[in-house]
Amino acid sequence: MLRVTKLTDYATVVLTALAARPDTVLSAPELAEQAGLEVPTVAKVLKPLAAARLVEGFRGANGGYRLARPAAEITLVEIVEAMEGPLAMTECSIHEGQCGIEHSCGVRANWRRINDVVAEALAGITLAQMLQPPARLPRGRIPAQLAQA
Repeated sequence: MLRVTKLTDYATVVLTALAARPDTVLSAPELAEQAGLEVPTVAKVLKPLAAARLVEGFRGANGGYRLARPAAEITLVEIVEAMEGPLAMTECSIHEGQCGIEHSCGVRANWRRINDVVAEALAGITLAQMLQPPARLPRGRIPAQLAQA
């Protein structure tokens, strides 16, 4: 099963709490309360988000965090990569020479294509869109053209 980690999910929840109040600096305890998370968990997700320049922190009595740029300019792929590193469906999707059967593998090109489709889908969704109620869409499939062997 492919899924993001809990911390990445929590990071998205924290970021949406910040996005809902874009002009306000919120402390980790305030964010924890709004997100329904524990303060240590919020502090843990804020570190990589700040390192990726998705949030900016302010010290002092009125310190806290806010988004580093508008929610409409922050994509889900940025959030996932801030928390988990480069998006890769398989190790060979981003690194060559990591697999013993790479020279004879017939599926590597297709995994790379799938990786690109997932990255493109996540890049097409912004944090601002995550604040909106989900649209009622018929369940469908994501079109993907696999490489020819």
